Amino acid sequence: MAAAQPPAVDALDLRILGALADHPDSTVRDLAAELDVPASTCAFRLRSLRARGVLLGSRLRVDPTALGFPVQAVIRVRLGSHSKTGVDALFDALASTPGVLQVFHIAGADDFLVHVAVADAAALRDIVLEHITVHDVVRATETQLVFELRTGPGVISS
Repeated sequence: MAAAQPPAVDALDLRILGALADHPDSTVRDLAAELDVPASTCAFRLRSLRARGVLLGSRLRVDPTALGFPVQAVIRVRLGSHSKTGVDALFDALASTPGVLQVFHIAGADDFLVHVAVADAAALRDIVLEHITVHDVVRATETQLVFELRTGPGVISS
């Protein structure tokens, strides 16, 4: 079975995505002016990018520290068993845990990386003890504090 082909994007689609990456709050009119294309073309292309699953929507980004969650950590999770049901149940549970920012299901010695933001060390301990190690499939965890986080440029470069 052949791998699914990604949706085709052309040069204008890439220019629109690049402009959005640089200025995510831009209006269609502002994007069109920046790219020197008609606003109707820009609006059509944005709808098409969303419909094709290239542009996955918008996401609100907040500073966890400003909301009282200054401690960030990555919790490495190793499983003792790997049934699809057990892995899926754990993945769903981790992704719905308050304080969890991202969950990565990965290959290698660890099975999951869980990025969290919490109020303090006690809250971090509680996530591990009350939301992760309570699952039968979990064999071990290792917690690493995040000192600083920087976001990279992503796959769209303008």
